[in-house]
This record gives sequence, structure tokens and C-alpha cells, in this order.
Amino acid sequence: MIWALGCLLCAAGGLGAARAGPLTKTSKMEGTAAPEEEVNVLMFGVIQFSESLNYVYETTEAKIVKINQALKSHEGTLQKLGVQTEQAAEVERQMKEVIQLLQAQMAKQQAQTKMTKDWLASVEQEEADLKTKVKRLEMYINNSAPTVKELQGRAEDHSMILKGLQHLIQFQRENIETQKEQLSKLQKMSEAMT
Repeated sequence: MIWALGCLLCAAGGLGAARAGPLTKTSKMEGTAAPEEEVNVLMFGVIQFSESLNYVYETTEAKIVKINQALKSHEGTLQKLGVQTEQAAEVERQMKEVIQLLQAQMAKQQAQTKMTKDWLASVEQEEADLKTKVKRLEMYINNSAPTVKELQGRAEDHSMILKGLQHLIQFQRENIETQKEQLSKLQKMSEAMT
């Protein structure tokens, strides 16, 4: 840009130098010589052109500075977004781990509850079997007089065993209810996190 401006000034100076030299009057040259006014107008045009070029240069430089500042600002914003994206990915990973742990705990609790229910069912079956045996013994006692005392002692033993089993069954039922409540809480926590 500056080189082009220098060329224009040299050309204008050359025109001025050509004009300053002596002119011989010939019939052909009288009408072709450039008047001084035209040279002045040309110089004025060159000066205006150079000022316009200088203005364009300065405004372009200012625009480039603004663009660089905007780019730096956008780079900072992009870096912040990158950090936030990494943090969000980490939070998501941690939430998935927590959900997997909760699901594993729920599966374990369900397995324990099933085992307890199965055991309780077998204990209840044993209780029913013992009641049947006690009834048979009572019938046998009523039908056989010589061993009544012995059978009564056995019946009392069986009755004590039955009472112990009933207490144990009640305890296991309460344990199952507690496990059901824990399972319900874990399911609610799992549903809330998904």
C-alpha cells in the first residue's frame, strides 16, 4: 500500500519536473502541454488518495485488533465451556456409579428377602407338622392310659418348642418387613436419580 503511494508521488513529481523545463513553442505542442492547474488537481487527488489509503489502513488495523480481542474472548469462553463439559461428564459418571451401587444393593436385598421368605415358609411348614404331631400325641394320650404322664411331658416339650418357633417366626416376619421398607427406600432413591 505504501509502495503504491510512493509510486504515485514519484509519477506526480515527474509530471511537475517535466512541466518546469523550457518548452519550445511548436504548433503541435501548444495544445498538448498540461496546464499547472491540472497538475495541482492531480497532486490534490494523489494527496486525497493517500489520506484515504491511510484511513483505510488505520481502520483496518483497528478492526483487526478488535477481531483479535473478540477471538481471545471466544477462546476463553470455549475453554470455560470445555471445563464445564468435563465437569458435567464427571458428575454423570459418578451418578452412574451411584445408580449401579444402588441397583446392586437392591438386588442383594431382594435375594436376602427371598431367602428369608423361603426359610420362613419352611419354618411355618415345620410348625404345621409339629402341630399335627402334637394333635396325634394328644389323641394317643387320650387313647392310651399307661403312658399318659410320659406323653404329657413330651406334649409339654413340643408345646415349648412350638412357642419358641412361633417367636422365631414373628421375629423373621418383622425382619422381612424391615427389609421390604429398606428395599422400597432404595427403589425410590434409584428412581429419583434416573
